[in-house]
Amino acid sequence: MLGLLKATRFRKDNRLILREYKHLRKLVVLALAFSLLGAFTEGITVGFIASFLQGLTNPNEPPIQTGLRWFDVTFLATEASAAVRIYRLSGLLLCAFWVRGICEYLGQVYSKKSALGLVDRLRGRIFEQIEQLSLSFFDKTKPGDLMSIAGAEVGHTQQAFNALSTFIIQGAKLLAYLITMLLISWQMLIAAIMTFGLMSMGLSNITRRVREASFAIPKANKAFVSVMLSLVTGIRTIHSSATQDFERQRFVKAARGTYLAQLSVIRMSALVSPLVQAMGGTLLIGIVIFSYSLLIASGQLNSAELLTFLFVLLRITPLVSHLNGARVNFMSLQGSLTSVSNFLQRAGKPYFEDGHLQFTGLRHSIDFVGVDFEYEPNEPVLHNVTLSIEQGKTTALVGSSGAGKTTLADLIPRFYDPTRGKILIDGIDLGEFRINSFRKRTAIVSQDTYIFNATAYENIVYGAEGVSRAVVYEATEMANAIDFIKALPQGFGTTLGDRGVRLSGGQRQRIAIARALLRKADILILDEATSALDSATEKIVKESLDCLSKGKTVIAIAHRLSTISEADKVVVLEQGQIVEQGTYQNLLERRGKLWEYHNIQYGSHSYQLP
Repeated sequence: MLGLLKATRFRKDNRLILREYKHLRKLVVLALAFSLLGAFTEGITVGFIASFLQGLTNPNEPPIQTGLRWFDVTFLATEASAAVRIYRLSGLLLCAFWVRGICEYLGQVYSKKSALGLVDRLRGRIFEQIEQLSLSFFDKTKPGDLMSIAGAEVGHTQQAFNALSTFIIQGAKLLAYLITMLLISWQMLIAAIMTFGLMSMGLSNITRRVREASFAIPKANKAFVSVMLSLVTGIRTIHSSATQDFERQRFVKAARGTYLAQLSVIRMSALVSPLVQAMGGTLLIGIVIFSYSLLIASGQLNSAELLTFLFVLLRITPLVSHLNGARVNFMSLQGSLTSVSNFLQRAGKPYFEDGHLQFTGLRHSIDFVGVDFEYEPNEPVLHNVTLSIEQGKTTALVGSSGAGKTTLADLIPRFYDPTRGKILIDGIDLGEFRINSFRKRTAIVSQDTYIFNATAYENIVYGAEGVSRAVVYEATEMANAIDFIKALPQGFGTTLGDRGVRLSGGQRQRIAIARALLRKADILILDEATSALDSATEKIVKESLDCLSKGKTVIAIAHRLSTISEADKVVVLEQGQIVEQGTYQNLLERRGKLWEYHNIQYGSHSYQLP
C-alpha cells in the first residue's frame, strides 16, 4: 500500500506537458476540490456506518462517540434511544451518500474537462511549433510522424491524464479509508498495510515492464500512419505501377507492428486486476482469522467494529485494483507522452527568426553577396554566389539538374537562410524584414502547384485578403482560366479534390497564376512553371505568365531556353556556382555553357556566330 500512496513519479518530459495545466487552474482546482470533498464524505460515511451497525447489533452498548459533544448529541444522537439513533443515522447516511455521489460526479466532470483542455492546448502548441520551425526541419521529418503526434499521441495524452486523475481521486478515497481503519483498529491496519505493501512490490515489476513496452507503440503508430499517408497520396502511382501487392505487404507489416506493440502492453496490463482481486480476497480471509483469533477473543474489538472494518476492506480491494490499473495505464502511455514532449521541446531544433522591418516594396535590387548554402554540413549546394537581381527586370536561372537553381530561388523568400554570406534587399539584410510582409509582396508559380481540397474560388483567393468577386473573375480571365472553370460542374464552386486531382497540369498552373495575380506582388518567382506542359498548353500558360510578369521583378527558372530568351539577364549555374551571366545573345556569342545548352536543345547549327 505504501507503494500505491507514492505519487506517480514524473519524468522531465512529462513536466513539460504538465506546465500547460497552469492555463487550466480553475478546472484543476474544482476537480481536486470536489474529489477531495467526495473522499472526505466517504470517510464520514464509514463512521456513520460503524455507529449504525452498532445500534443494530448491540443496541444496549454505549454508542460510538467522536468526543465532540455538540456533534455527538446533535448528529449521532448519542443521548437518545437506540431506535432514534438508528433513524437519525439512516438520514445522515442518505445525505452522505447523495453528497458523495454529487461530489464524485462533479470531480470526474471537471477532471476530464481539464484533460480535454490539456489536449486542446497541446494541439495548439504543436501547431505553433510547426509554424515556427524552419523548413529544414520538415526536409528530415516524415509527414506521417507529425500526423501521428498531433492525432494519436496527443489523444493518448488525454488518456494518460485521465488515468492520473483517477489515481488522485481514488488515492484520496484510499486515504480517507485508511484514517477510518486507523480509528477502528491500528493492529488490523498495520496487517493490511503490510499485505498491500507486499502486493504493490510484486506489481512493480509488471508496471516497469509495461512502461518499457509502451515506447514501442508510438513508433509503430508513426510507421503505420506514414504507410497510410503514402498509400492515399500515391494511389495513382500505385495503380499505374500495378504495385498493389507490394503496398498490401507494407500495410500488413505496419498494421501488424501496431498490433504486436499494443498486444505486448495489454498482456502485461491485464495481469494487474486479477492479481489484485485474488490477493485482496486472500487478505480479507487473513484479516478475519487474525481479528477473530486475537482481537475479538481478547475483547480489543467488538463485532460492529469488525464488520465496519471488513466493509472498509471490501471497499478498498477494488479501490486498490483501480489504483494499480490507473498506474499501469499511465505507465503504458509513457511512450506517447515522451513522443509529444520531445516534439514540443525546443532544444536542437531549427527555428525561424523573424525580422522587425516592414517591407514596402522593392526599389533597386536583390543582391546575393558571397552566399554559400548547405542542406547538410560539408555538402555545399551553393558556393560563393554573388548576383544582383535588378528591380523591374527579368533574371533567368539556367543550369543542369542539381546545379542549385531552385535552392537559390528558395533563399529569396527565406524558405532557407544562407549558410554564409548575405542577401540584401535594397542594401538591407533580408533577415531584418518581417518575413510575412516580404512574402506578401512575392508570388511563386512552380512546376508543382499545390491545389487544396477546396473550391476553385477558394483556391484562387487563397492568401489574398478582401478581394471582390469582380477582381477574382478578372484575375481568372487574365490567367486564361475562366473558360475551364466555368465548364466545371459547379463552376467556381466546384471542389477540385486532393491536390487538384480533377485538373490537368496546365489548369493547375493557371489556377496558380490567377492566385499570384491577386497578390499584386512586386517579386515573381517562376520555378520551371511550364516544364511539364505540352506545347499547346505551354503557349496558353506563357501568355498568362507574360501578363503576370508585367512591371515585376522576375526570377525565372527554366529548362526550355525558349521561355527565357528575352530575359534581361541570364545566369548560368553549375555545381552551385555561377559560371557566366549576361544577356541571352551575349552569352551565346561567348560560346560558353549557355551556348552548349542552346545547341543541345536546338541543334548544333541552330546558332552560328557572325
